[in-house]
Order: sequence, then C-alpha cells, then structure tokens
Amino acid sequence: MSRTRTFLPLIATMGLSLSPQLAGAQTVEQIEPAALLVVTGSAQVVPEQRAAPQQDAAPPQNIPPQPSTPPAEAVTPRAPSSPATFTYPAHADGFGIKLGGYNASRWAEDWRGMRNPGKRDDPLDRLKYLPIDADGIAYVTLSGEIRLREQYVSQPGLLPGDHRREQLLRVFAGADVHVGPLRAFGELAHGGLAGYNIGAPAAKSRNDLFAQQYFVELSGSIARGLAGGVRYGRQEFSDGAPGLISVKDDNSIHTELNGGRAWLSFAQFRADIFDFKQTMLGMGGSGDDRIDHATRFSGVTFGVVLANSAKRKVFFDPFFWRERNDMLKWGKVSGLELRHYYGARLWGSTGRLTFDWLVNHQDGEYRDRPIDAWFLQAAQTYALSGKGLKPKPGIHFDYGSGGGAYGTGTIRNTRTITAGSIAYSYQLVLNLTNLFQVSPNFTISPSKSLDLTAEVQHSLRVDESDAVYRGAGTAYAGTQLVRGAHVGDAARLQATWKVTPRVSVIGRYEYFEPGAVLKAVGSKASHFLAGWVSLRF
Repeated sequence: MSRTRTFLPLIATMGLSLSPQLAGAQTVEQIEPAALLVVTGSAQVVPEQRAAPQQDAAPPQNIPPQPSTPPAEAVTPRAPSSPATFTYPAHADGFGIKLGGYNASRWAEDWRGMRNPGKRDDPLDRLKYLPIDADGIAYVTLSGEIRLREQYVSQPGLLPGDHRREQLLRVFAGADVHVGPLRAFGELAHGGLAGYNIGAPAAKSRNDLFAQQYFVELSGSIARGLAGGVRYGRQEFSDGAPGLISVKDDNSIHTELNGGRAWLSFAQFRADIFDFKQTMLGMGGSGDDRIDHATRFSGVTFGVVLANSAKRKVFFDPFFWRERNDMLKWGKVSGLELRHYYGARLWGSTGRLTFDWLVNHQDGEYRDRPIDAWFLQAAQTYALSGKGLKPKPGIHFDYGSGGGAYGTGTIRNTRTITAGSIAYSYQLVLNLTNLFQVSPNFTISPSKSLDLTAEVQHSLRVDESDAVYRGAGTAYAGTQLVRGAHVGDAARLQATWKVTPRVSVIGRYEYFEPGAVLKAVGSKASHFLAGWVSLRF
C-alpha cells in the first residue's frame, strides 16, 4: 500500500508544477456506473457543451436502472462524459455506464471546463485541468479514488462454519494527457485486504500495484456530423448490456481488457468495433499482471436513436460478438469454447417509465459439442411521483438457459462476458447460468442526498439436470444430481447517502435463504452486511 500512498501526493505535486496559471471555460459533471459505487459530481459546476450542435437541448431524462444496479443507485445523468466531440447522445454513446456524478471509467470524463478558475471550488478542482501550452490545447487531467469498505458474511459460500469479516481498501490514481486529437491515459490501482477468516484472497481484492489502464487514442471530428476514434492498450470496456459486460465495480480492482477499439458516430447512428484479450491478475507489483492469450473477445456493437426528446429517450443497440476461451470448464471437463453472441438491447425512458430489455442468443461449440443458449432480461422502474418521498416501484426478470454441462449433447448454458453477478446476490452466491429470477423492488428518497431501496428475489433453476452456479461461475457440487427447481429467496436493503459532491456512503444488507435444491447439498442461510465510504476527485 505504501507505493500507492506515495503516488497520489506525488502526482498531485507534479500537476501543480505543470500549471502555474489556468485559463477559463466551464466544467462537466460526470456520470457513474451500474455497479456499486455512487459518488455525485460537483453540484456547483456548469456542464460543458459539446463543440458540435446538439439535436435536443432539453434537460436530460432518467435513464433506466441497470439489472446489475440496485435501484437506489439509478440517478439522473447530468452531462456528457466523452472527451471526443459527438453528435450521438452522450448518455448512450457506449463510453461507460453513466449514473451519478463521476464515471467508473475515468477516461470518459471531460474536465476542460476547469480552465475557468471561477468554476473551481477547492484545490482538487485545479487538478482536473492542467494546461501544458499557453492555448490550452494540450492539457492533463488527474483523477483518483479512495474507497474504504467493511463487510461481514455469516456463512460464507452458504457453507456451515465461522463467519468472515473483510476490510477492503481501493486506491486509484490516473492521469489523462491530451494534445489536440491525441491522448494517452494511465491509471494505477491498489487493492488492500485484511480481516478474519478471509481464506485465500483473490487478486481482484488484494493487489499491491496494478497497471489498471494504459492506452493511446486518436479521436475527434472527422467531418461535419461525423466523429470517430481509435484506441489501443489496456482499457475498460462496457459498450453493451450490463448483464453481459461490466467493469465489475464491486471488486476492489476493475476488470480490464487488452487490445484495440474503433468507433464512428453520427447524430442517429453509431458503430463500435473491438478486439480484446482478458487480463490475468497477480497479487504483487505491476509486473505480474499479464495478458491472457488463451482468451479473445471481439465483435461490433451498433446504436440507433429511436427517440431523443425531453420526455422520451429510446435507444436500440444490436450487437454481434465472438468469444474464445481455451480452457473453459463445463461439468467435469475443460476445453476450448468458441461462443457467438447475437442480440439486441432496447432501453431508455418514456415519461415516468424507464426500461432496459435484452434478448441474446448464443451459439458456437465446446469441445466439438454445439452450443444453443438464451439470455433474456427485462428491467423497468416507474416513478409514481416527483415530490415527497419520490416513490419508485420496479421489477426485473432475468432468464439464463441451462443444461448439457454434465451430458454429451448440446451445451445450453448461458455465459456472460465480463459482467458480475451482483444483480443476483450481494454476497455473490448465484450466477445467471441456468437461472430464472424475478426481483420486485421499491425505492424512496427522503431527501435529495438519500435513497433507500428494498428488494426481494425469487430464484428458480431452469434445467433440473444441470447444476446451480455460484457468482464466479463454478457449480455447487452435487446439485446436478438433485431434482427440483427452487434455488432460493433473498431479501435486500440498501441506503445510499451522497454526503458531498465527492463523498458517498453506502450501506447494504442481504439475507439469502437456500431453496430445496441448495439445501439438499448442505447449503445454509446466510446474512451479508456491508458498508463503505468513497472519495473521488
């Protein structure tokens, strides 16, 4: 941890030395993902406008709650986050999931507005725009995050035994260098883990120093009404349905991909093509985090604007992807899997209703066996009133097909790419594979800074001859031999308090009661309690 602690003040000192004087404009509040951390952007700054004209200057509307996000974290986006000049609506451009103040992917923030000293409220604002030249065409943006988290699990993994208590620390520090249309972004990360009965730590929670992102990019306006860019290096990628792709913000260390990405954007249409490999995390210094050449994830995601007015914003995002994994395990064997993803996401808002719907068919082959799987999601929330407690009932349904893992015929098990399983269990005891779940929820906002959410979940197994799967994707041993469909039920509570524009506090509770299938293999009920405080700049 000492290396990361010294890095933050060092990079801040370097930034101050780069910029004795700052020139003026506006700033942009940025947006945050559908995973776990909510830190609002500065309420005092004024969103910067894009260079290209906007089609609709109406105030932004709520975007739908993501299936992987508790409804209490689904807040209104307030500004564009892409540093490039796009005419495509910023909240749907595929550059990070935008909820709250900052963006989980810090490269997706545009702080050129901090050229204006009058817009800065504290010394940290100065670090958001450090000009290198007199004209301000070349500049540096520094970013950072510290998250302190404590969590308790009564029976880890639903197994009888002693409780687990964890103290987790996240430290991120990044620098974003812009020189006209060129940019270079780098971000270091540290994950600290201590506690009681923590078992064998995972590298996603304990990592001395991780070169989390480093890439170069060329982007900007190509012609009137047309923008685009290319990027190469280690980077975060979330251009797709959150149920399939995520940076996994619940972890101390984000999920990172290695490779290239290129995009084009018009006013009503966009296309994003990519080719990536996964990252194998170590637990020491930055030298033990390697590219996993046994994996490959490539494809194209499109976006079409169906509506973009003050009261109605609807988007249609078809996608065609391919994933290769040389040593994937299904059942009791491991081998090469080639999987294709064909699908589309329809999402947006109309009036008081927000929605996020996904249809995805998966085919390919696993060890010369065919794949035929389906993944369906439907999440929706309705705002009963914009006054008082602002009550918002919601419900989401998720279906992931299953079957074939322990046989010899067709593999029907759904597989996600980089998405986490937080939508199905705060303590990560369930995965969407071979699962159908329904989760009604209800959110109230007693104040502008406080959201409270209650949710219940009922989970069933799709194929009784296949296993029930944990959050990490491994099977509960023996569940493939047990008949029955009931996997379990859960009750959840969450409170999100936005203390200041930079600081948030979140509390979370879950009780999970195993159903007949899990009880048959010895699983026990479990309580999960977590709380954390986050600081971002």
